[in-house]
Amino acid sequence: MKTLIIVAHPNIETSVVNKRWTEELQQYPEKYTVHELYNVYPDGHINVQQEQQLIESHDRLVLQFPFYWFSSPPLLKQWLDEVFTYGWAYGSKGDKLQQRKVALAVSAGIKEADYTDEGYGYTLGQLLSPFETTMRYCDADYRSFFAFYGAEHEPAASELEQSVQGYLNFIENM
Repeated sequence: MKTLIIVAHPNIETSVVNKRWTEELQQYPEKYTVHELYNVYPDGHINVQQEQQLIESHDRLVLQFPFYWFSSPPLLKQWLDEVFTYGWAYGSKGDKLQQRKVALAVSAGIKEADYTDEGYGYTLGQLLSPFETTMRYCDADYRSFFAFYGAEHEPAASELEQSVQGYLNFIENM
């Protein structure tokens, strides 16, 4: 079972968490296809047919991105809007995501405790619900999310490596 990882980080070279996750995933090309949207589409012109074919050629899909301004980077939103089309992803004949396992991998700048009633008033799961709802609308098999919290503060090397192993285990158990 091969997994397509859609990485949507506007500046992956300066990233700590997403860059490290991506580097690790790239060590296993037989398991994972890492597709970095900002590198492939620096001009924002998405090749919809190519993206749809890429998804169709994989068993599972993971959207990996930094969670900022309580959403995704703009190119990921654009990608979803353009690639998940009527007749392909949803609608009476849109079955290409049907029962396909889909999950999210997010790095959150703030601490997990900030995603509470005492913090900003919402859990990370609640804030990610538009992604879950989109996947359910397309009849995909949404498998939840993996998160790294506190990314805006330089994580300790051991903490970062622990997240790498947690992320790989998450994908393997989707």
